[in-house]
Amino acid sequence: MSFIKIEKKIKKFNKSLTTSGDKSLSIRWALLASQSNSKSKSYNLLISEDVLNTLKCLKKLGVKIKLTKKFCEICGVGLNGFKYKKNLSLNAGNSGTLGRLIMGLLVHCRNSLKLKGDKSLSKRDFMRVSKPLERFGAKFITNSGKLPIFIKGTENPLPIFYNETRGSAQCKSAVMLAALNTRGETIIKAKKSRDHSELLFKYLKLPIIIYRKKNYDLIKIKGKKKIPSINYKIPADISSSAFFIVLTALSENSKLKINNINVNPSRTGILSILKMMKVKIKVINKRFYKGEQIADLVIHSSKKLKSINCPIRLNSAAIDEFLLIFLVAAKADGMSYFKNLSELNEKESPRLKWGSKILDKIGIKNTVTNNSIKIYGNPNIEVNKKIVIKNFLKDHRVFMTSVVAALTFGGKWQIHDENSINTSFPSFLSKVDYLGANIKY
Repeated sequence: MSFIKIEKKIKKFNKSLTTSGDKSLSIRWALLASQSNSKSKSYNLLISEDVLNTLKCLKKLGVKIKLTKKFCEICGVGLNGFKYKKNLSLNAGNSGTLGRLIMGLLVHCRNSLKLKGDKSLSKRDFMRVSKPLERFGAKFITNSGKLPIFIKGTENPLPIFYNETRGSAQCKSAVMLAALNTRGETIIKAKKSRDHSELLFKYLKLPIIIYRKKNYDLIKIKGKKKIPSINYKIPADISSSAFFIVLTALSENSKLKINNINVNPSRTGILSILKMMKVKIKVINKRFYKGEQIADLVIHSSKKLKSINCPIRLNSAAIDEFLLIFLVAAKADGMSYFKNLSELNEKESPRLKWGSKILDKIGIKNTVTNNSIKIYGNPNIEVNKKIVIKNFLKDHRVFMTSVVAALTFGGKWQIHDENSINTSFPSFLSKVDYLGANIKY
């Protein structure tokens, strides 16, 4: 049985590090590069299972890819240029981003194929993507809205109007990619969510117009255009960096600088929330790179943390980081309230339930519903018992959050399935070791 042991808190540290390349951008770069009519190169591509599965799927669709230690090169096949045999099977592994976005590129494919995923991904809702994509003219046969899905494209995809109400960047992006294959203009009214796809479209000068309203974005995309090559140095992932932000904030007398992070405003909800909770974070050296905002972060230990009633407007920009935010709330003075979080239970595991479960284990009172949680913080919390974390559907964020909790709250922890981090952040434990953690393997 595979697990790690953590039996001591991390000692004080004062260091600088760089985290892995942004997963959202790594996958989007690969998918769009495959649709280019020429070669594209990326540097600092995240080499994780999710991204490697993206490259494997593209290879099966006839795309030539060269991956070295220094760069990844993709020879694009152009829009609707995929070539493959009938009854092809694509495996998205654990990646919802890959599984949902690649469906948008397949609405024009003539030969039928099957899309499948691992046990965790096969529990997630794919009807939220197949339903709007069907309106382009493609056919999707699903397993009650779950994977595996059988896909048959259409020779003449029609532009659509799509009202995206969940705040799902994956649903929005899948429709955007499908729109490139149409003759006409697709219009998307989208609840606010991550905008990496929009920024890449604008940087590539694709025919996109965005009207940013108070509560939604109106996006217009014209199809049947060539896509230029995309040479891209992938910035560091704020979702991966978040583990070290919270680790530093909850440790004693520590300071950390994290370099070259993507601080796209649609992704920095965690920074806004943590600052409200009086975590000491400085954003320095801010600059723009191909449409994205990049910066360095400096974090200090934070002794007096404040409880909050978290504004729901920040939810979508922090959706992957709430497990960590719950740990900060556990050490804050007073009750923190987080609501409208049902989307957390649509992730790799039911994360809202797991957040409550971890708090229960460390002795923090909380009340949880299907879409909210109240956390009654204890600034003096010290854990002095054995805690076992397992059976979490190998959700990488549950594993890494548990490591941060073990290193900052104390206790004797046994955390299973460390291989779960391979989907998004394979170097996580080595970087924790670099900061001085005492982990037994």
